Amino acid sequence: MARGKVQMKRIENTVHRQVTFCKRRAGLLKKAKELSVLCDAEIGLVIFSSHGKIYELSTKGSMQGLIERYMKSTQSGSLQPEHEQQGIDQPQPALEVKEEINMLKQEIEILQKGLRYMFGGGTTGMVTLEELHILEKHLEEWIYHIRSAKMDLMFQEIQLLRNKIEENIGTANFAPVTTNFPYPLTIQNDIFQF
Repeated sequence: MARGKVQMKRIENTVHRQVTFCKRRAGLLKKAKELSVLCDAEIGLVIFSSHGKIYELSTKGSMQGLIERYMKSTQSGSLQPEHEQQGIDQPQPALEVKEEINMLKQEIEILQKGLRYMFGGGTTGMVTLEELHILEKHLEEWIYHIRSAKMDLMFQEIQLLRNKIEENIGTANFAPVTTNFPYPLTIQNDIFQF
């Protein structure tokens, strides 16, 4: 089934608008993650829904750390457009690499601590509020992806059932069902006549 060209204007139907928002948000988050993994890029993404709910993604470390790094870069004037940079494959300074390694180690430690906490081994150490916030963000992200996959499967099943119904409507001979119930289970109308 081919999809027509989408007009770039506000979707008036609120249900369609919300569905489109959820799907496109998922696609945007997925592409940002892929870009981060494939190109070893540090990406921060913030999305505000029309209802004021915030969705954020920081691929390495926390969003706060990424914002602080951005602020430092823009204040010192070291943030340059890509076409102005001299040499794409320049090695990073050792300090920056060490910071990134430490950030990744910290994130791994937080995730491992969170897993231990979730599966009953949380008595070995207290989890801080910031660590819980990071875990919550990851859980919301995972739940979103699970729900998105579930919705896709449900839509495929619905489409498959619709196709089967359309195939069977022309070939099936419907006979009335007799039951011992005092009231009929179906109501006859002009659409479905037996």
